[in-house]
Amino acid sequence: MYTIPGHHHISMITKNAKINNQFYQEVLGLRRVKKTVNQDDPSMYHLFYGDLTGSAGTELSFFEMTNAGRTVRGTNAITQIGLLVPSLESLAYWKKRFELLKVEHGEITKYAGRDALHFEDTEGLRMVLLNNNGEEVPEKWAAWEESIALQNHRILGMGTVEITVRSLDRLAATLTSMLGYSEVSRTDNEAVYQSVAGRSYGEILVKQADGAIEKPGRGSIHHLAIRVKNEEELRYWDEVVKKRGFHSSGIVDRYYFQSLYFRESNGILFEIATDGPGFTKDSSVAELGKALDLPPFLEARRADIEAKLVPLN
Repeated sequence: MYTIPGHHHISMITKNAKINNQFYQEVLGLRRVKKTVNQDDPSMYHLFYGDLTGSAGTELSFFEMTNAGRTVRGTNAITQIGLLVPSLESLAYWKKRFELLKVEHGEITKYAGRDALHFEDTEGLRMVLLNNNGEEVPEKWAAWEESIALQNHRILGMGTVEITVRSLDRLAATLTSMLGYSEVSRTDNEAVYQSVAGRSYGEILVKQADGAIEKPGRGSIHHLAIRVKNEEELRYWDEVVKKRGFHSSGIVDRYYFQSLYFRESNGILFEIATDGPGFTKDSSVAELGKALDLPPFLEARRADIEAKLVPLN
């Protein structure tokens, strides 16, 4: 039986790619590793930020939807993204940086058993910096040395992802009996699950909350992608999803990785994505994220696609 070695990426909605680009590069110090378009709707940007090469588990992905309204927060949604930083001192560094740059943030506190600093981007996307406290991270994660953030305080990659649902039990069953996550803590209305024991780079915190379902908009989270190694494993999970009674998209070739998509019983959209081939498939490491990269099936439409996109830099 195959296992899930952690998060792959997480995808959000932005109304303004230019402002988004500035925040994630110049405030958070992440590298823009891929500037491309939504393969299902190439009129919109699809931007990826991460480490040196956009390793699986470091990728924050944004679709630009210029007509996006505000998010009306509610339940049955992915509600917060954890980002790992090296130490407690790193949280103090980021708190001072957020104060200087007028980023909405809270005080240093605890979250999912770790020292934490909650903050929001310019569109209200909820995130939390988490103290990794020297713990092991995936071996392929590699620092981007040109980051604007100080070397010993840079964001490492994704940590705990929070999902809020009406039925905790239904999501719990999907995570444990279908995907092989382990339940590591549980109260009446909150539980923590890990795909890799003791590691937050594969951790999901589930909160139970009744009420209206979230209405997505700018700053909302579209889906969470979890990792598999290769297409053989992806085919295995495609069968698992179908046997569970969920509708699978089937395997979709996203050029930089292969994926499948399904919704669990609360309506949360999951993607299962392969580690490779990765963003260097059509770019050198040095040139990642600089030019507009298109998968081959869109290359013939490049002139038309570029004409409709607002330059970011």
